[in-house]
Amino acid sequence: MAKSIKRNYVYSTLYNVLMVITPLITAPYTSRVLEADGIGAVSFAASIVAYFGLFANMGTGSYAQREISYVRDDPEKRSIVFWETQILRMINTSIALVVYLSFVLLYAKSYRTIFLVFTINLFSTACNVSWFLTGLEEFGKIALRNIAVRLIDVVFVFMFIKSKSDVALYAFGYSFFSIAAAIVMWKYIPAYVHKPDFKSLHPFRNMKTILSLFVPGIAVQVYTVLDKTMIGIFTEGTLENGYYEQSLKISNAVLPLVVSLAGVISPRIGYLFGKNDREQINAYMYRSYNFVLFLSIPLCLGLIGVSGNFVPWFFGPGYEKVAGLMKISSLLIIIIGLHNATGGQYLIPTKRQNLYTRAVTIGAIVNFSMNIVFIRIYQSYGAIIASVLAEAIIIAVEFYYIHGEISLGRIIASGKNYYIAGGIMLAVLLFMNAKFTPSIIHTFTMIFTGAAIYISLLFILKDKFFLEYSAKPIAFLKRKFSR
Repeated sequence: MAKSIKRNYVYSTLYNVLMVITPLITAPYTSRVLEADGIGAVSFAASIVAYFGLFANMGTGSYAQREISYVRDDPEKRSIVFWETQILRMINTSIALVVYLSFVLLYAKSYRTIFLVFTINLFSTACNVSWFLTGLEEFGKIALRNIAVRLIDVVFVFMFIKSKSDVALYAFGYSFFSIAAAIVMWKYIPAYVHKPDFKSLHPFRNMKTILSLFVPGIAVQVYTVLDKTMIGIFTEGTLENGYYEQSLKISNAVLPLVVSLAGVISPRIGYLFGKNDREQINAYMYRSYNFVLFLSIPLCLGLIGVSGNFVPWFFGPGYEKVAGLMKISSLLIIIIGLHNATGGQYLIPTKRQNLYTRAVTIGAIVNFSMNIVFIRIYQSYGAIIASVLAEAIIIAVEFYYIHGEISLGRIIASGKNYYIAGGIMLAVLLFMNAKFTPSIIHTFTMIFTGAAIYISLLFILKDKFFLEYSAKPIAFLKRKFSR
């Protein structure tokens, strides 16, 4: 195996962090310029177009990524998978585009300009070939090209978004740079794919498998996007959506650190599954769970500890509610981390997407049902609570399915040092929060203090996982300072 898991994790993390870090960089500026209802309008429109994008994708990304990992050493087979997938995505996108424009022209009277701008998002589905490069474990190519595009996006926001009337222009940048990031990936395709022989292509031959992966996509959309739609409908405005959107930006900014490994390991698991190497698969899985707990616990508890100090200066006046929402949404970092490792990294590559589908469908039903009740009563708080409970149910169901193969007790036990170190870190942060006034200096003081406490305690507790992976960086620093 020529590809490095560690190197690919770094690339994948860079890519995924960049996807959420650019709006986070601009968030203090846009939150003041566009205000909560302007941010909420874009969030609501994006949630609607996401449904049509889901149909345009129709599970082809997950399916094709898995299939590419199986045949990546065979140029002919991987070319067939690529072209069949692209043809199907183009057909689906065309249908979705017609239906979406009909919906916008007939029903979307409010924010119609924003809805029309988001048409660009549908085109990006047909253009996006990151699934192909992921299947080949070429994460460096994905990450490096996207860095340039996303940095241009940041410059665009600061240069052209000047007032609340620029909300449609903000939506344009949101969409345009998504398709730009997709188009630049095509530069690499000719090196891996032959010209299509249309006689040998049958894009609909694996529709049963593709649809089986489409169903969990629908379910996932229910508890990741439907929340915003239902907030907009039940609260009859965009203000609560603005609070909800801003709170998720923070947890989503750190989540890629935890879930990126699943994207890297998934094609490797698929490769090993094709070789029937069960022992190596399990070894990767236990290390992945250990990694998830090692990172997600301090990130979750750290956000809970600093949110009260962070939100007032970062988002500005009028966003006080976001601090409370952040405390709840931070729990998703742990839960989604475990879910990604179990579902995306294990069940799908081992061709048990039916079990993955059942789990996320159950979660979607729970989330939808709780949203109906909770959003009416608690508004954005209700949506966050419903999301956390639904995700918790999903991971519980997934662990039930794999309990004979993966030991839950072993996973929980592997995190004992992280529970201790994280708990002590949180207690110190809460004490500091009570003493400090909201400011950038105080927030970063709390972050660095929390990180120092967590790392120091892992050294004291002699955590094997941490010591193993910190050995090389420590040796490198010793060499540098000894000169």
